[in-house]
Amino acid sequence: MTALSTDEIDREIASRTNEVTAMSTTLVELDNHPGLQHVRRYPPQGATARRWAEVEPALTALWEDLGRMTTILESARTLRSGDSRLDDDERAELTRLLREPSLEVSRHRVPFAQRNLTGPGETVVYVGLADTADRMRAAYPAVAEFLDHVDAVNALIATGLAPAQQKLDDAGVSGPEEIAELLAVSATDPLSLSTAEVEERIRAITADIDRRSAELAELAALRENWGTALAEAESELDALDAAVVAAAQIRAEAEQKVITGPFPVHADATAGLRAELTALTVEDPVALRSLRGRIGAALRVAHEDRELAQGLLDRRAELKGRLTAYQAKAARLGLSEDRDLMASGGIASGLLARRPCDLRAATRAVADYQQMIAELQERTTG
Repeated sequence: MTALSTDEIDREIASRTNEVTAMSTTLVELDNHPGLQHVRRYPPQGATARRWAEVEPALTALWEDLGRMTTILESARTLRSGDSRLDDDERAELTRLLREPSLEVSRHRVPFAQRNLTGPGETVVYVGLADTADRMRAAYPAVAEFLDHVDAVNALIATGLAPAQQKLDDAGVSGPEEIAELLAVSATDPLSLSTAEVEERIRAITADIDRRSAELAELAALRENWGTALAEAESELDALDAAVVAAAQIRAEAEQKVITGPFPVHADATAGLRAELTALTVEDPVALRSLRGRIGAALRVAHEDRELAQGLLDRRAELKGRLTAYQAKAARLGLSEDRDLMASGGIASGLLARRPCDLRAATRAVADYQQMIAELQERTTG
């Protein structure tokens, strides 16, 4: 390697010094990261332990590599600290320190079976500033991402539970077991908790805390607005009646167009619920609240029945659309006249046209057609 000039050496030392200083500052901040403090305080388990088993050595290696860069730079600065004028040997040595792997980091004996008669008996590993800096840059994101993830989960839980905990404190009562369970998991295995799961569990905890007060408030509101509450229950029953009819219609259509298994059978509870409402002649908020709850449950069942049948119809429509798209692709590629492809497309079209349609067979046929297009395209372009 051509030796650097004195000015180039000075610029290189200054640049690398700034780089090492910035890396050192970042690693010191990382050492105080809340996520790192967390895993040091609570020994990780489960998914967090598995990730930590990868991240911890990487974090240790970052500090080791920082020390290696510092050692190389100190050697360079020491050699450069003398006269401002450098001779050829000094420039060559500084060039080696700054640009080449110059720091020995390990030695390993080469087993006899792996060396030849005149080969070396050991291998020596050297590192330099550039390769060490590149290695640190590559390793850092995974470490930071892990620590940020741990901290984000715990921050989400702390923020989410704060209102519920405040209500408990104000009431002077202990929290439900679910709070302790969530905190225990977040302490030892935060990475096993997705954001959606944390939010769902916090919602459940909050709902449990609020349940009784909400019930009392609801009963009071029903008593206060009895006439309106009865009218709302009547409207909910009308909605239930319409939903049951719609579900039956969609189910009948699905049975005609698609081969289905037996649909779940749910008795129409509308008439009985309407009779209960008619019989409610005195103010009874508890009874009305219970009745409206059962109306809501029946309405959800009706919607689910409709969605189940509609899903089968939608699947058939989706397969038809997919086949049309693949046929258009075949035409664009000039493959639509291929006999095998035409036969495959015909099978898929025929299956989708049957009433009732066998969705499993149609799905396989469309997939076969797609695969055949891909194979033909590969052959024609390969």
